[in-house]
Amino acid sequence: MRAVFQQSLSELQERLALMAELVEASISEATTAFGSSDAELAENVIERSDEVDALALALDELAFDILLRQSPVASDLRLVVASLRMSSELERMSDLAEHIAELARYRYPDSAIPKGLRKTFTKMGALDVEMAEAVVRLLREQDPAIILEIRDLEDDLDKLHAKVFTKMLSDKVNADALGLVDATLASRYHERFGDHAVGVSRQMQFFFSGEIA
Repeated sequence: MRAVFQQSLSELQERLALMAELVEASISEATTAFGSSDAELAENVIERSDEVDALALALDELAFDILLRQSPVASDLRLVVASLRMSSELERMSDLAEHIAELARYRYPDSAIPKGLRKTFTKMGALDVEMAEAVVRLLREQDPAIILEIRDLEDDLDKLHAKVFTKMLSDKVNADALGLVDATLASRYHERFGDHAVGVSRQMQFFFSGEIA
């Protein structure tokens, strides 16, 4: 019985890592599509979102089954509870990558990035990809040091998010009303993606120590 329990816990962690890897692929393709107006790549991201949703549902069902059948305690219980929360965080990260891809698709063949903001959005996208990669490593390697890495990246992302609004209020950005709306939404999506990556790191901190910093 104990072997079955441990196998279920291992499967739970594997499903989380797989979700994170799909999210990493989605944000990487979404930021590329957003920067290059690649409608085909954007469609890939949008289609992958359903796969992430299905994985999240299956993971949640497994977690609830473990709670009902095995009555885990201590670190095992923390893992199951944290997994439920991380599943939600990862699903939302997938949704945000999808939103970025949708902006690229809707403006195709035009660019969704107003002139004057291309470098800033390139940096934001790179940070989101780096954070997604760090989340995968955190789930695979379970190294607490990666938690601090993710939080440092979020600080940099927040600064760029603020920079977008500063630039839009200046005369450095040349865009119509729709372009400004797109830029506002895109910046928010990038920033929220980072927030949810930090959410995953907090749940891993809970799993490691029983506390959320």
